[in-house]
Amino acid sequence: MEQFIHDAGFTDILSKVQADERLSLDDGRRLFASANILAVGSLANIARERKNGNKAYFIYNQHINYSNICTNLCKFCAFGKDKDSDLAYEMSVDEVKKKVRERLDEPITEIHMVGGIHPDLPYSYYLDLLQGIKDVRPEVHIQAFTCVEISHLAELAGKSVGETLEELKAAGLGSIPGGGAEVFSPRIRKIICEKKLSGEGWFEVAKTAHRHGLKTNATMLYGHIESIDERLEHLDALRRAQDETGGFLAFIPLAFHPKNTEMSEHSSTTGIDDLRNIAVARLMLDNFPHIKAYWVMIGTKLAQVALSFGADDMDGTVKEEVVTHMAGAETEKTLGHKTLIRLIREAGREPVERDTLYNVIQTF
Repeated sequence: MEQFIHDAGFTDILSKVQADERLSLDDGRRLFASANILAVGSLANIARERKNGNKAYFIYNQHINYSNICTNLCKFCAFGKDKDSDLAYEMSVDEVKKKVRERLDEPITEIHMVGGIHPDLPYSYYLDLLQGIKDVRPEVHIQAFTCVEISHLAELAGKSVGETLEELKAAGLGSIPGGGAEVFSPRIRKIICEKKLSGEGWFEVAKTAHRHGLKTNATMLYGHIESIDERLEHLDALRRAQDETGGFLAFIPLAFHPKNTEMSEHSSTTGIDDLRNIAVARLMLDNFPHIKAYWVMIGTKLAQVALSFGADDMDGTVKEEVVTHMAGAETEKTLGHKTLIRLIREAGREPVERDTLYNVIQTF
């Protein structure tokens, strides 16, 4: 395998990877430019196995999207709707509690909850949401509200982000998902999500969360109009922030799905681009413990392959995904844990059920 990497012209990068040295942006450009996807994947697999051995993680989780009403209306998004739209919805606290109650017979350890930037819901609604979920399922870990939502909630509360996070923690918030990062490039954000919190704002919320004891994830939406340099600058910004706080759990590359968006003229990503993006992320983000192959975005078959291209986590059961499917995803909306175990085993990896913070629940 090493000869294969040498033949691809990556001898110097291999030496860095084997020595656990940080790759440069120029190294990343070469990896993105290479047609030899197997050599790039082999390099990523070295880094992946050094960090996580043969383990591949999954979680038994439930997704709840409390509302799709949003004032940002980003061009890449098929989920967010104006409040006057026929497709707009918002759930009451009791309706959210009902969704949680419907799955009490399942061993769910995490509830993942995000929504739009709602113009009318009061700050108290969000505290009541968290407390309501904890009333129904006291032991569950709630991973909720993107950095964009947290910034909005701080404005609603008239408090600092830190003070707001402390109140949300007291109500039941356990960690923060990685959404809203998109691509940090100001050029990209001006075109596709002009109203959204800036990249600098996203980082400020994430770092504040870390300082207040909350772990977060990070994402990148790729495969639309961003350049390779903008992808690499995004990854570099994340690893610099991780150097500073150490609070990121996992990086989740999100493949762009164009259907039903204002960017529907663009094509979906290819399998090669998906695998390359995961592999380069694993190699560049040397200080991130985990890289996800999010099967909702790339499909279960490619997610299996990605477990040998740098990814060590397939996310989870999901129960049930809405955001990506509104943008035309043809993947399943949920997976049984037995299916996840089978997919991981078939990929030659050891299935490990985890909780949100990557504590091992069970090894199969």
